Amino acid sequence: MSQAQIGVYGLGTMGSALALNMAEHGFDVAVTNRESDWIAAFLAEAGDLAERLHPHDRLESFVCGLKTPRVILFMIPSGAPMDAMIKAITPLLSPGDTVIDGGNANFHDTRRRAAELGARDLHFVGLGVSGGELGARTGPSMMMGGSDHSWQQLGPILREIAAHYEGVPCVAHLGPDGAGHFVKTVHNGIEYADMQVIAEIYSLLRNGAAMPPNEIGALFTAWDRGPLKSYLVEITGRLLGYTDPETGHPMVDVIKDAAGQKGTGRWTVIEALRMGQSASMIEAAVGARGWSSEKDTRQTAESILGGSLGAFDGTPDVLAEAFMAARILCYAQGFRILAAASEEYDWALDFAEIARIWRAGCIIRSALLDDIAGAFGADPPHGQLILAPEFAQTLARTLPALRQVVCSAVHGGHAVPALSAGLAWYDSMRLGHGSANIIQAQRDVFGYHGFERLGQEGKHHGPWWD
Repeated sequence: MSQAQIGVYGLGTMGSALALNMAEHGFDVAVTNRESDWIAAFLAEAGDLAERLHPHDRLESFVCGLKTPRVILFMIPSGAPMDAMIKAITPLLSPGDTVIDGGNANFHDTRRRAAELGARDLHFVGLGVSGGELGARTGPSMMMGGSDHSWQQLGPILREIAAHYEGVPCVAHLGPDGAGHFVKTVHNGIEYADMQVIAEIYSLLRNGAAMPPNEIGALFTAWDRGPLKSYLVEITGRLLGYTDPETGHPMVDVIKDAAGQKGTGRWTVIEALRMGQSASMIEAAVGARGWSSEKDTRQTAESILGGSLGAFDGTPDVLAEAFMAARILCYAQGFRILAAASEEYDWALDFAEIARIWRAGCIIRSALLDDIAGAFGADPPHGQLILAPEFAQTLARTLPALRQVVCSAVHGGHAVPALSAGLAWYDSMRLGHGSANIIQAQRDVFGYHGFERLGQEGKHHGPWWD
């Protein structure tokens, strides 16, 4: 029996798509699944690609069917299931083998697993995979964290199956242990914020300008042909054109306004706050999803507090400029979190490279990422995207529109948590002297915490303690 170059455990949506992608690119892939009856159905659907797919119904034969040193990709739920599989498969492995977690794992778990397996001379990779089922099948964006040894084994496969942007594969070895999973977490946090901004703009047009969904969709489609081009703008334009076959109403109007979430947005916010950062636009997006889930409470509140909305007077051109400003600020906050983690965990993340591998295949791919890669490649002041000359100029042009949109929204009672959070953060960062001095004075009065004086070293206290 021929030995496969890589094994894929888990033939759900993402695992099966990645296995087919690998087979289509000429790799021999060993496959298995906890529910072994899935395997035959998967092979039947694989068609001619089944020749490169080698099925196993037992873990022992699956491991034996791989070339050494082995490369095994797990596409299973994160957390306890992954720990259980590591416990089951470790006795079957040999020094130099690599185990890969391709799910949305908490990077702290990835760091722990890498250390535990490293003590046995085994390698553990945290692989962030973005692009959904279609991306996994035709070319995802992938963010790898792990050892150089594992990259030598895995890199040739990932470069082939990844999405490509102008001939460059959208995959990179970003650092050790949890680096890949952390970058994927922040990717998802940016995704949350961008989706929330789009939802807020939609709501202003729908509820504040009385524009029907198909016309809003046409506007997003037009935006997708310019600087705002992105996957999320593209699909928003398309989905707003659909009609519900049961009622004849716009499809979006029959979908319950309660957004789901799987945790990566919350993880981004938690880690940002823990490291002393505030990703306010991502926080707003996570919060908005939480509030949306309280549908019954909101309906009761509308009858008590009133739910009337005023007119929104912004034009599509003004909205487009505001959208551009918000998107820049969203990415800027995301990269600040990456910078904080890179320093704390000594990862030496390459932000230009991260922007490059996000240009195709992933959910947040957008025309803006090419410019972001260039800006980080030129080493912006203090490493801040908003201070890069090109982006500072763009923000100077687009911020008046964002101010106008937020002002009109607030005046009309429209909730725009992400747009307003981005504006507040920008206004805080552009001031060399803020209002935190009053907070420091308060802290000293009630807790004798002390403060720094302008132009003087050391810790000082106010005259209220004399």
